[in-house]
Amino acid sequence: METWTEFFESIKNKDYCIILHRFLDEEYKNHRIFPPRLEMFTAFKLTPLKEVKVVIIGQDPYHEVNQAMGLSFSVKKGIKVPPSLINIYKEIEDEYHITLNKNEGDLSLWAKQGVLLLNSILSVREAQPMSHDIIEYRLFFEDVLNELDKHNQPMVFMLWGSSSRKLKKFINNPHHLVLESVHPSPLSANRGGWFGNNHFKKCNDFLIANNVSPIDWSKK
Repeated sequence: METWTEFFESIKNKDYCIILHRFLDEEYKNHRIFPPRLEMFTAFKLTPLKEVKVVIIGQDPYHEVNQAMGLSFSVKKGIKVPPSLINIYKEIEDEYHITLNKNEGDLSLWAKQGVLLLNSILSVREAQPMSHDIIEYRLFFEDVLNELDKHNQPMVFMLWGSSSRKLKKFINNPHHLVLESVHPSPLSANRGGWFGNNHFKKCNDFLIANNVSPIDWSKK
């Protein structure tokens, strides 16, 4: 497939999609759900399928008011940057010997460079993390990964944390690079395995070696 529009068209009549749509109708009607429904697919809108260079996989969206915006790990301008994203910034700073603005967490400019910032679950109830961890989302995400893996453009998958690392089985294309580490959340990162993983430089080295323009991680 050439576009995400074609992809969504191809899956819309699958049983899990129909069930998921009904589930979300009820959830958005009866509960406070994040992100706003029109922002659920922001990652797909900002990063066209043919332009994907990097895939960073989160878990479910931030569950506090005004945080989730449809891009994994990203928060809207003016919102306090969450600890996981602070640790992502710190690792980039260490790898590139630069200083990032840790007061801004909107990663839209990463997405526009070809970084697909995906959550494996696209919605969540307010203050209830993993409240939308249902089989239909898992089936949807498997289809997304299977579609990405069909494409031969050089692509880097960053799998952070145990839940993301389980998805490695869906990534088999020899044109793709898989990078794994612990999750950047303080609980995991402070135990070791996050800082010093060099994922951002390894990613760019791979892209450059395959004649693809690297990501400017300082651009936000």
